[in-house]
Amino acid sequence: MTGTLLPPLAGLATSDLPFAILARDADTVEVLTGEIVDVELLRDIPLLATDGTPREVLALVPFRQVRERGFACLDDNAPLRCLVITERATYPRDEALAVLPHDDIPLRDAGFDIDDEAYADIVRRVIADEIGRGEGANFVIRRDFTADVDADPRVAALAWFRALLEHERGAYWTFAVVTADHIAVGASPEAHVSAEAGIVTMNPISGTFRHPDEGATVDNLSEFLRSTKETEELFMVVDEELKMMSAVCTDGGRITGPHLKEMSRLTHTEYMLRGSSRLDPRDILRETMFAPTVTGSPMQNACTVITRHETTPRGYYSGVAALFTPRTDIVPGAASDAVTHDLDAPILIRTAYIENGRLRVPVGATLVRHSDPYGEVSETHGKAAGVLGAIGAIPRGARPEALSLDEDAPTPEPRRLADDPTIAALLESRNARLAPFWLNPQAPTGSGPFAGRRALVVDAEDRFTTMLAHQLSHLGLDVSIVPWDAVTDDEVDAAELLVSGPGPGDPLDVASARMARLRQIIARRRAASAPLLAVCLSHQILASELGIELAPLAQPHQGLQLTVDVFGQPASIGFYNTFTARSTPGTTIAGVEIAADPATGDVYALRGAGFASVQGHLESILSRDGMATLHQLIAWALGPA
Repeated sequence: MTGTLLPPLAGLATSDLPFAILARDADTVEVLTGEIVDVELLRDIPLLATDGTPREVLALVPFRQVRERGFACLDDNAPLRCLVITERATYPRDEALAVLPHDDIPLRDAGFDIDDEAYADIVRRVIADEIGRGEGANFVIRRDFTADVDADPRVAALAWFRALLEHERGAYWTFAVVTADHIAVGASPEAHVSAEAGIVTMNPISGTFRHPDEGATVDNLSEFLRSTKETEELFMVVDEELKMMSAVCTDGGRITGPHLKEMSRLTHTEYMLRGSSRLDPRDILRETMFAPTVTGSPMQNACTVITRHETTPRGYYSGVAALFTPRTDIVPGAASDAVTHDLDAPILIRTAYIENGRLRVPVGATLVRHSDPYGEVSETHGKAAGVLGAIGAIPRGARPEALSLDEDAPTPEPRRLADDPTIAALLESRNARLAPFWLNPQAPTGSGPFAGRRALVVDAEDRFTTMLAHQLSHLGLDVSIVPWDAVTDDEVDAAELLVSGPGPGDPLDVASARMARLRQIIARRRAASAPLLAVCLSHQILASELGIELAPLAQPHQGLQLTVDVFGQPASIGFYNTFTARSTPGTTIAGVEIAADPATGDVYALRGAGFASVQGHLESILSRDGMATLHQLIAWALGPA
């Protein structure tokens, strides 16, 4: 224990100091206190004292910080709250369990703010109006379980922290952060991003198995692991987080897994992503706001969809708690741009908030093209029950749908199903579907077949472009990315290879400035016979400019893996499209080759003098043949007709 201001562990409930209490490993509990500083931007988090000395800071980052990336949100002015740590102590976990409050905290007027039928209707609307119109692959829409709390909020926070510590398992962080006007208590299963000694790690978790009354078994978990919906849901969030990794890591990121995250009421599937970066950890945090597991993809449009379907701001739900710890290997007098801190940032989910005597437990479900509305309702019940059961607000053995406020029931003995050979084999089998490029160590960039040549990538509001740019660099190209609304005609003309990227929305939307600008860019390159590669949305726009019909698919191909013929080569490719170019079999266009499905006419690729295009996402983890197909199409676009 250090310093003299920090009260004993048993005295935290009566102290008026702001504090945080964290369990980040199996054996110890950390208690932190200091000064509260609210700042406006992530860059303002005060990591250095006025004399340049690195300081330890715990920041609560609200969802509204997505405004720093230019994304939409319902703004509640929730503060970016920093605890600048001046005192810290470490206690054995058993000692913490013995001295923290054991009080039962009664709740009144408890229930969801949105009833089950209304939430099921939201699910239907998102599937039909958002996924069905090409606005994205998946979206997370939340509802809140609320109740009145009459107990002293500090006592409640510590009692709930103790209960989570004792009854929840598998949490990445168990924590309570207590300030004068706001309290957060949770057991987050998911690390969003960490940075330590130049290694960035992200931990996408998706797919939720709700334990039945008889408990999780090899048989019922195996059925869950064989679910196409749950498998594709995880793959989609891995793709989305790889976009972020490719933006902040020089080596783009490599995936390992999948693993199981086993908790008291729920089991999730997860991957680990790792890459190298020398960015300031605040910049890493900004570029990765926020996890697609709690927002959706593509991220920018997911934020817009959330504003259309959630009626109240999120507060801290889906934000992060970010602990910035000074590095001990910084040399005095080092360069001013040296990385001074490591970062450890879990997602703020499975968290209860107390404000003005009111408890709020926000929970959300990931909505995909084949979601069942009542299944998603059930998922929110299960997630809320996971928090409420762990803190003792409902019986720990109760069915999630009950969400009642009765006495505790015994917690079942934990069992590690991940060790079962059948479960391990089912998990490992998922990787057979994935792109080796993202699973295996990657060769150095700059030495590929197109070394010495340059590419300009136009971002059409889908950061798949960061993954695409990383693959292009491994083919030897020197790559720059520019947003669709910032690229100039001079840049379009000067690019040696222009890659017009993917994005959400209807390619025939005449009111969309983004669609109009993409049409201008593509037409300009074709008129100049300058090398062009068009991907997904841009492929559709190119097809339309060539006179090929565009149509919505009967079922959106969001996160779908198909093996298709690309000019005589079978290719396993991941698709994220709601619209398609469609050519009647036998149709020809002078100077254009069409690779299309022989039965449906869906156009998978095009090529002509100086251009090539592809409907699928060759950069996706679902594209096992992505690099070979990308090489093939670039060689065509750059080579002689």
